[in-house]
Amino acid sequence: MSSTTAGSSNQSFSLRLAQVNPVLGDVERNLEMHLKHIDAAAADGVDLIIFPELSLTGYYLRDLVPDVALRLDSAEVAALRERSSKLSIVVGLVEETLEFNFHVSALYLENGHVRHVHRKVYLPTYGMFDEERYYGVGDRVRAFDTRLGRCAILICEDLWHPATAYIASRDRMQYLIAPADSPVRGTVSGRPEAADIYHDMLRTYARLFQVYVFFVNRVGYEEGVSFWGGSQIIDPTGDIVAQAPYLEEAQLTATIDVGGIRRARAQSPLLSDERIDLTLRELHRIHREYLED
Repeated sequence: MSSTTAGSSNQSFSLRLAQVNPVLGDVERNLEMHLKHIDAAAADGVDLIIFPELSLTGYYLRDLVPDVALRLDSAEVAALRERSSKLSIVVGLVEETLEFNFHVSALYLENGHVRHVHRKVYLPTYGMFDEERYYGVGDRVRAFDTRLGRCAILICEDLWHPATAYIASRDRMQYLIAPADSPVRGTVSGRPEAADIYHDMLRTYARLFQVYVFFVNRVGYEEGVSFWGGSQIIDPTGDIVAQAPYLEEAQLTATIDVGGIRRARAQSPLLSDERIDLTLRELHRIHREYLED
């Protein structure tokens, strides 16, 4: 198992994206599926495995939300923490807080601990989506240190708001972990329409912020809705390292060259040239003007 740091230019680690089809509302069965994939990844020498948004519960939960919600001290999370002594793990769940609030959350587990919790900041409540009716909104975007480098997690709709990726970049993100439950809402040239939009958006983030992007989307059907998969690993120049198929379960595995981040940033110093003081000043001005209107 590789162990690497951000500044390393000649090391790598093994990544696996688990493009799975969770069973709606069946946490026990989904946990068994997770443990099976985690054990297989550990046997293959994988360093980090990432599951989609709400991978432990399914998506269209509605009134089932309180029934499937898990606290961080639950037995289910403990089972995943125990497995994280072998490899790092990202899973999606409905998190119940001590105040009995419910969040769409993603956990980064490592060395037997919950290293980071990201609570989805933007909850789509339009068209086929009704998330804000059932969940509380997250209130922070943070990068965090891991044994593999400095990561940030943004969940599905979070990615559609560029400020979230910008904040994570300014917090020294090197790897953008992007779990999603993106449904098919039309096709273009035989491909899911959303796939082209997501892939263009994520390649842009990879290039502008000079980071690796690990996008993992689920597959399967719920409530007559299909999820399109198409998970991708994108390098800091915007090139696609690997892509999973559409509409079917898959395990996408690749070797991540840590030195790719250094090479991209040395070739084009976009981040070192960034003027955060200008950004903050202009945002404060816009905010003041907005309040005055």
